[in-house]
Amino acid sequence: MSKIRVGIIFGGKSTEHEVSLLSAKNVIAAINKDKYEIVLIGMDKEGRWYLSDETKYLLNETNPKLIALNKTGDELALVPGGNNRQLINMTMETGIGHLDVVFPVLHGAYGEDGTIQGMLKLANIPFVGAGVLGSAVGMDKDVAKRLLRDAGIRVADFITLRKEMDADFTIAKEKLGLPLFIKPANMGSSVGVSKVDCEGEFLAGVKKAFEYDMKVLVEECISGREIECAVLGNDKPIVSIPGEIIPKHEFYSYEAKYIDENGAILEIPARLSEGEITEFRETAKKVYETLNCEGMARVDFFMKGSGEIIVNEINTIPGFTSISMYPKLW
Repeated sequence: MSKIRVGIIFGGKSTEHEVSLLSAKNVIAAINKDKYEIVLIGMDKEGRWYLSDETKYLLNETNPKLIALNKTGDELALVPGGNNRQLINMTMETGIGHLDVVFPVLHGAYGEDGTIQGMLKLANIPFVGAGVLGSAVGMDKDVAKRLLRDAGIRVADFITLRKEMDADFTIAKEKLGLPLFIKPANMGSSVGVSKVDCEGEFLAGVKKAFEYDMKVLVEECISGREIECAVLGNDKPIVSIPGEIIPKHEFYSYEAKYIDENGAILEIPARLSEGEITEFRETAKKVYETLNCEGMARVDFFMKGSGEIIVNEINTIPGFTSISMYPKLW
């Protein structure tokens, strides 16, 4: 039987470029080479595609702080439309053959937000993960929270800012209390996130978040346990057991997620009652379906001391690094 030809796209234009390289490294190492023929497509920070060699596609691959894409391969171009689903080697001016499916191991903007999903749809190439709508909605925390709230799912209270001059510390403090979390609406991996307690920190946090996005969320701080569930599937998704993140940093930051192996304790399974486990799994599935997700996602929760469950966010292309929660939950 012929192997399934899988194009793995990694890197990308987002601030999570290095996280994507770490994730791809693990996916490539773990994939069943007897079943799948892999085609490595590295994307640099300017959006150029390269046909990568499995033996030398990364630089400084053992150092999460210095890891980089090795841009030594031939440049590629995707041919839209048609049924041949070809990538063209621009250097050799030849096709590299069809792809049965693409696995976009991309995090953040231009990878997790529906953009590459739309391009692959136009090119008639099947792909792993959520479609255009689910990806875009899952990426935009403002829109996702509104949809979840409309579906009767509890989310943290928030204020949406569309320009920096709208930031009013007094209003935010009166509505949401202190401390506050400030984050870009369309960003993942805790990039651009600040926890603030006073007006000076608030204004600095808003300024920082607007460096990454044109829309910013100010959220109430939820004191409680951080619980996550992994979801897998399309029409009949299945949900993993819940796991708990116990951060050693002030919050589950970018550093704690991807660089510092001791940045958090991952307790799997989480210490929960049978009833609580059922509630988390059912809520994760409801979130997944409400936001039109497919393929896979990780749903992140807070659990207050009272037992109340609050949805934090969803990640439609979760991390696959050696210390990532999604693969560990399975």
